[in-house]
Amino acid sequence: MVLLIFIEGRMFAANDYHKKYMAGSGDDKRDSVTMIYYNWFNMDRALDQVHGISTELAYKRVLDSKDSKTVVVAIIDSGIDIEHEDLKGKIWVNSDEIPGNGIDDDGNGHVDDIHGWNFLGNSDGENIVHETMEYTRIARKYEDMFSGKKRRQVPKELRDEYDIYRKAKEEYLEEKQDAEEYFERFVEFEKKYLSADSIIKEHLDTTAYSLEDIKGIETQSDTSELCKAREFLQSRLGLGMTHDSYMRMKRYIENKLKYQLNPDYNPRGIIEGDKGSVYGNNMVTGQFAEHGTHVAGIIAADRDNDIGIKGVADNVKIMPLRAVPNGDERDIDVANAIRYAVDNGAGIINMSFGKGYSPDKELVDDAVRYAREHNVLIIHASGNDANNIDKEDNFPTKKLNSKEVAENWISVGASSKDANDEFLAGFSNYGKRTVDVFAPGVKIYSLQPGDGYKISSGTSMAAPVVTGLAALLLSYYPDLSIFEIKDIILESSSKYRKLKINKPDPEKDKNKLTKLRGISVSGGVVNAYNAVMMAEEMSMEKE
Repeated sequence: MVLLIFIEGRMFAANDYHKKYMAGSGDDKRDSVTMIYYNWFNMDRALDQVHGISTELAYKRVLDSKDSKTVVVAIIDSGIDIEHEDLKGKIWVNSDEIPGNGIDDDGNGHVDDIHGWNFLGNSDGENIVHETMEYTRIARKYEDMFSGKKRRQVPKELRDEYDIYRKAKEEYLEEKQDAEEYFERFVEFEKKYLSADSIIKEHLDTTAYSLEDIKGIETQSDTSELCKAREFLQSRLGLGMTHDSYMRMKRYIENKLKYQLNPDYNPRGIIEGDKGSVYGNNMVTGQFAEHGTHVAGIIAADRDNDIGIKGVADNVKIMPLRAVPNGDERDIDVANAIRYAVDNGAGIINMSFGKGYSPDKELVDDAVRYAREHNVLIIHASGNDANNIDKEDNFPTKKLNSKEVAENWISVGASSKDANDEFLAGFSNYGKRTVDVFAPGVKIYSLQPGDGYKISSGTSMAAPVVTGLAALLLSYYPDLSIFEIKDIILESSSKYRKLKINKPDPEKDKNKLTKLRGISVSGGVVNAYNAVMMAEEMSMEKE
């Protein structure tokens, strides 16, 4: 978050909100800055001089003259604003369910699931907003069992759990120390900010002011309180700080200490019977829908309404599934959301979330196998830790065990719009065996709740670009299997063979420069036009 640069002293290492969700944010209207990035992810490298995925070219030259079928795309996320102006007609409707009658009409175990399901609540309408981090939960779970013990003192059958506990406990303590130190610095910053804000408002006799207002203030003394307040705020506002960004960071650090790093906080008490799949409610928007709404827009925003943005796919229905709180998601919720998507007709599942530990990994793995058995493609954001996830854990993962890899899985890293040494997003995870392909994920303009729009960055944005492409292919070429579609997406990607790029975090690898083929399976960035041409050829061969 941008506010980190305004506060003196040590920052959070890597910023957890960045890591888990987005790597940055920007304006919510189409100003001059926004227009630079508007729709770039759909543009063509030759025609537009930006390195998008050539979606517009694919429609213009091939798809606009073809028929398509509707594809259901499930988005497992934090919630989606299903009333957004740019998603009208794009939200999945369960036609077998009668709205509002309090009866499970279709017998799927979920009452009134008209547009999807929320696995973060109960039948009384209570919902989980905040959660602990997974390493907090693991440290708490095993504290009494393993605290103060050396590995040799632990029974052999428990040593795997002991190793996970030690790693999680170490991370928890490090994050807690960082958060507490940062909070102290934030409190000092807040005192200066609130004091300066009060002085400026009193001087200008206003409740709101701009950077230009502050620059216009004249003082008779360079040591006056008014002069100090002007200089303090001018420097911060000049870097992009707003009162809203200050409030966001305040909520962020308070929530981190109050919820995410609090071993005594456990919101699961509101959920009963969460060992099965029948819990939750139909509140698919929730209180934390910014992330999921942004993702949904990239995939499915109306391409023909002359407002907002253009999603990648033009004939899709979005199935919202809430399983991602403000904190780490629970494996059981992810597994149940995958199974719900499969059972209710989704052909593709987008999962833009992840974490470093997965204590109930087998639940998610079994759900992924279930999706594979039913020909459902899963597309997952690789994560924003700047890690080589061939070596570092990142869950969920296509690696089901030491020998089994999910063939119905695409892991996505993030690229930017300019083909230079910064082409690979500085935050993106990578891996020659683990990350399948890259897609635009830097400064993506998409939807926000309440008919809003915003620029955000992250592999969370790159994954839905690929999801949109997969949905487009499945829609126009329904004779192709999801496995063929996956192969097409990877094989048709733009390779950039001569381009040398910076690794996201050169301190973690000895060699700073690399090529895409050295850090991903396909060695490329997805390309819709190339994929459509390959799908055309493959489809004709089947006739």
